[in-house]
Amino acid sequence: MEAALGLMRRMPPKHSETALSALLSLLPHHSSDLLSQVDQPLQIFCDVESGKEFILCEYNRDADSYRSPWSNKYHPPLVDGLYPSPELRKLEIEANEVFSIYRDQYYEGGISSVYMWEDDNESFVACFLIKKDGSKTAQGRRGYLEEGAWDAIHVIEVGPEEEGIAHYCLTSTIMLSLTTDNESSGTFNLSGSIRRQMNMDLATEEGHLCNMGKMIEEMEGKLRNSLDQVYFGKTKEMVCTLRPPSEVVMRLPDS
Repeated sequence: MEAALGLMRRMPPKHSETALSALLSLLPHHSSDLLSQVDQPLQIFCDVESGKEFILCEYNRDADSYRSPWSNKYHPPLVDGLYPSPELRKLEIEANEVFSIYRDQYYEGGISSVYMWEDDNESFVACFLIKKDGSKTAQGRRGYLEEGAWDAIHVIEVGPEEEGIAHYCLTSTIMLSLTTDNESSGTFNLSGSIRRQMNMDLATEEGHLCNMGKMIEEMEGKLRNSLDQVYFGKTKEMVCTLRPPSEVVMRLPDS
């Protein structure tokens, strides 16, 4: 199991679905663990009733149906699907509206979805998702990328409130892939994923949504800096080190 998870951590995001399917065939007795611990690139579906797109993932899935955060209905319809309580559903609606504004300001487009559900410890879990297609044929406003995708998954476990303080455990995963193919930059492919965790005890005076938003904003800043230093910084360093200098042609004078 550890070897399988290590392999998936090193797998490019665009090949993760194929690799996970192969591992599930080889390790059927670990299928539930693999599906719960391995993050895959996010998929999009349109809620016809609301006219809005939402993100498909394991956190809004029940059997083979996915619950829309906009209409709170499963697609395809599911009779006995799991739903959040009325109080948690109210918070989920507010979170989707706020996170949509956050996503538009930070990502200049893309799709976001927020899902919440109760756990067994008299508390709840929230999942904040963002998917941005940065290719020049989709949402890429600068047109540099032939293909490009940014998938952000933030899962926050909120503990029971005690004396106005609640414990928050945030686990964030970023999956990045990009490909260029033009005369100025040539053909270039870069992909990978990064995962980090953060624990905080915060006062609930301003509400859970405010606390979760601050944690996600801080975590995304750290993850972007890490990606910039590790992926882009190291790649630039290697290219500048390995690229040979321009050849100088020496001409001898005619004898």
